[in-house]
Amino acid sequence: MDTTDFIGTGWNWPLGTDATGAIAMASGVSELEQAIYLILSTSPGERPMRPEFGCRLADFIFANADATTAGLVAHEVRVALTRWEPRIAVEDVTVTIATDDPSTLLIDISYRILHSYDRRNLVFPFYLIPEHEPEGLLQSEDAAS
Repeated sequence: MDTTDFIGTGWNWPLGTDATGAIAMASGVSELEQAIYLILSTSPGERPMRPEFGCRLADFIFANADATTAGLVAHEVRVALTRWEPRIAVEDVTVTIATDDPSTLLIDISYRILHSYDRRNLVFPFYLIPEHEPEGLLQSEDAAS
């Protein structure tokens, strides 16, 4: 028995079809990574039958890209994954500001697949909307007035 057999198989996300026209399936580590992405990209309240499901990342869209926001995002990611993904143990969540784009936070999740010694990392990009609009955009709006 493979050490990841307990992970199971589910529909591929995003939903699609395979070469035979059947619904595409994901299994093993791919299934886990898709589940993590789905948890992080779903805001609580989006699913009518499970309103608490998801992660509160959308609460930080207009936040400043600073150490406080990074700490809060790391906490929310850890809480959401601990609650909603029982097949993994979250070992560390590190949030850094992308060097090439200060409105992007890179969320590096270190996790271990339970019932195995398989340690993995997943990087999830999260995009902030800057607090102030670029000057060029403001000037063009003023010129149109």
